[in-house]
Amino acid sequence: MNKIYYIAKKIHKGKGEDKKVSQPITRIARLSIILAMVINIITLAVVTGFQNKVKDKVIGFGSHATIVKAGENSTFETAPIVYSDSLEMAVRNIQGVKNIQPFAYKPALLQSDPDTNRYNVNGIDTFQVQQEIHGIVMKGVGKTYDWTFFESHLIEGIVPNVRDSIPHDEIIVSSQVAKNLGIEVGEDVSVFFVKATPVKLKYKVSGIFKTGLQEFDEQVVIGDMRSVQRLNDWGIQTAIRVADTITDDGQFVIYADARGGNGNYRHDWGKGFENAYGFTYCDVKDTVIRLISSDYYSFVDGFGELNSIPDTAYLSIKVEGNKYLPCFPKDLEMGQIQKEFLNKSGTKFAINIKGGKRVIFEYKDGRGSHQNYIGGYEVEVNNFAKLDEIADNIKRAIYFQDTDEQIEYRVRTISEDQQEIFLWLDFLNLNVIIILVLMLLISTINMGSGLLVLIITKTQLIGLLKAIGTNNWDIRKLFLYQAVFIILRAVIIGNVVGIGLCLLQDYFTIIPLNPEVYYLDAVPVELNFWHIGLLNIGTIVLCTAALIIPSYVVTKISPIKALKFD
Repeated sequence: MNKIYYIAKKIHKGKGEDKKVSQPITRIARLSIILAMVINIITLAVVTGFQNKVKDKVIGFGSHATIVKAGENSTFETAPIVYSDSLEMAVRNIQGVKNIQPFAYKPALLQSDPDTNRYNVNGIDTFQVQQEIHGIVMKGVGKTYDWTFFESHLIEGIVPNVRDSIPHDEIIVSSQVAKNLGIEVGEDVSVFFVKATPVKLKYKVSGIFKTGLQEFDEQVVIGDMRSVQRLNDWGIQTAIRVADTITDDGQFVIYADARGGNGNYRHDWGKGFENAYGFTYCDVKDTVIRLISSDYYSFVDGFGELNSIPDTAYLSIKVEGNKYLPCFPKDLEMGQIQKEFLNKSGTKFAINIKGGKRVIFEYKDGRGSHQNYIGGYEVEVNNFAKLDEIADNIKRAIYFQDTDEQIEYRVRTISEDQQEIFLWLDFLNLNVIIILVLMLLISTINMGSGLLVLIITKTQLIGLLKAIGTNNWDIRKLFLYQAVFIILRAVIIGNVVGIGLCLLQDYFTIIPLNPEVYYLDAVPVELNFWHIGLLNIGTIVLCTAALIIPSYVVTKISPIKALKFD
């Protein structure tokens, strides 16, 4: 065994008058290191946990990156783009991409059921009806959507079924929204959508979630993307209709009923696109009329814009009885044609003509081209640290992608979409550095003071060792070994206390937070053992290295004076 190490170990374990003198100082030094370790471990665990929790929740409501139409700055209000299988496949094949999923948003208002309060005023019974209104953004998702985040935060119910071929009017809402509106799982809620003519729909609440990210919890509701596509009036939806009036010469009026697009419609009745929206008709034989509707932009207001994808509708006509009679209806009321409906939906009806002629119409409305449009794509990546690199690869893949619609895309990362939150989280790293440096500085100064006291109390030993020929560096190592013993013990105790406190917070949530301010309802902790290992090594190395300078005092002690010292 190294003789210097052996002496240092004996001195550290020994007792004596000089030990009583140095012990209070060494205890202070030890406590400062313990305190530094505890504070630094808690700081690293809390900041790491806080950053990751907030990032995960913000990303959970959106995604790591989004692909939208160029020029759009808000994910919640984006112009539509045409869904492309080839583009989706190109992005999915990029290394590091975990998933790509289409999405669409639509602002709306949720309305609670009426709450009737009855009371008596001056002997007169009266009542008051109250209804709560809550503004939200409905996020529509498709069958490829990754529900992992919301499933992990569901407190009641299930996520909506968006995989069926038939759209389901189901949504999930946050616990805060459910509480404000007084709704529960399985109940219907009224949803108002702002359009040219406001639309009121009923949706069933299939589940309630709680993420603790209050700003997003109160704002976002998740549902079927097909409903959102239809409500956004993306693309064209067309139908053929028979007017309720008749012309003077006994002709029906057949016209196009188109919605969506930009409002400037053109129609193809079989001879190419034209602006005529209808015609008069009274045929003598069975026929099927086909209509293709699209929109168009004028050169002034739509330079560079693309026309909507057309939609196709049909009108089936069957003529019975004396087919050659003019189409004067048998029954007219106030100039309106009386239709005999043949099904509950009203899509099939008959009009009885004077003289025994009967014409049966059946509407086959277009499905609408809205299903071809989405608000954009969300892209999930496997490694957040490589997000910028993957985003650049996505941009390159899109640039070389051929699509039917020549659309310019923009790729935005979550740190760009939620810039304020991510800048704030990055700023926390500076706070961590300041705390680590200050605590290490304090512990190093205290340890240096303790080392000087150890040297002073062992002046005679230093003189003796010099007298028998021990060099200065070996004597300095003697005291450095003692300092390392103190540091190691303090570091171990600091680890036990610091990790223990973090585990208590993790399992028992001792310290809560205000989610309105901190985005979380409790102080998060995440123990990263790489961080703790580096902190331990750094503390031991820095404190020991910093003690080399005060140990230089040993070289100034004269052996003659030290041996005479009493």
